Amino acid sequence: MSPRLRVVLVFLASLVLACATGCRRRYVVHKQDPAVREGRALFLRYCALCHGKEAQGYAADHANALGNADFLAVAGPEFLRAAITDGHPGTPMSAWGKAHGGPLGPGEVDQIVAYLRSLAKKPLIKSDPTKRGSGDPRRGAIAYAKSCPLCHGIHGEGTNRATSLAHPNFLRTVSDEYLRITIVHGRVGTEMPGFNSFSSQTLDDLVAYLRTLDAPPTPPPSPLYEPPPGLDRLVINPQGQKPVFTLREGRYVSSAQVAQALADKRKLVILDARPTSDWSRNHIVGALPFPFYDIEEMAKVLPKDGTFILAYCACPHAASGHVVDELRRRKFPATAVIDEGIGFWTLKGYPVAQAAQLKIP
Repeated sequence: MSPRLRVVLVFLASLVLACATGCRRRYVVHKQDPAVREGRALFLRYCALCHGKEAQGYAADHANALGNADFLAVAGPEFLRAAITDGHPGTPMSAWGKAHGGPLGPGEVDQIVAYLRSLAKKPLIKSDPTKRGSGDPRRGAIAYAKSCPLCHGIHGEGTNRATSLAHPNFLRTVSDEYLRITIVHGRVGTEMPGFNSFSSQTLDDLVAYLRTLDAPPTPPPSPLYEPPPGLDRLVINPQGQKPVFTLREGRYVSSAQVAQALADKRKLVILDARPTSDWSRNHIVGALPFPFYDIEEMAKVLPKDGTFILAYCACPHAASGHVVDELRRRKFPATAVIDEGIGFWTLKGYPVAQAAQLKIP
């Protein structure tokens, strides 16, 4: 065996050993740390539908790659905790905390955070979310217009390629350092490139501009809502006739057809597949919350008499598609996904409602 080949084989052997050791170490961490173990179970139940079973992201729409090494190098526990608890209302990222009507208590949120932090491959870069730089937002607006709107939208509102940069909950909890590092290094394995050619001044200006997108600067406290109505309200127009829908691909019904069925007082069931916190803020008139993660219990109460059962979400198909798949697997005879989701429904001006807000003494 030549010396060169021997060196190559030794290197490959060491690489395999390192990989095996790393995998074994991560498995041991998951197995021995109850918080991480429980956090992974919760993640699989509530988060994996959009963020992927291994937190690889993009399982639904443009949900973040939460296991990305560059992301976890700047996303500390406080940032993750706030994002999970408070969500980004008005986007597919729901508020999962019980304080907002979601399913997770503070301890469960902490367990999910512990799991996500266990995936980190780089040291966490400490930063202060309240510290601000001295960039010029006017120059930053010019830099943003040249490089960012294609993915993040003209006003940072997000597109089907990348998330919103303008949401108050995001900008309230993210640090300037987080934004700078993300701009410079991007996200390896995603569509976010690194802009390492930007000067330090341009970075300061761009971050300063992003801060101006936060309106209002301090979001009002989230209201508390009354709980959903009882199951006696499950069937809409119980005395009405069955609707006749034309389904795309045998699966999707258009919002226009559903709106017409409601106007014609047809008999149907509409399920909001998002967490109850989202249903409380805005839902299709007559819809009841049917969170995708509670399919086992909720399916027990649905009619199997041929009543048409529709589901919708915000993605617009991930959670609602999962619900319809599970209902069809359970032999419900008439089911469909509302094709465009709640965002399109609202933009079209079709009838919506929200839960009554509780009065706080």
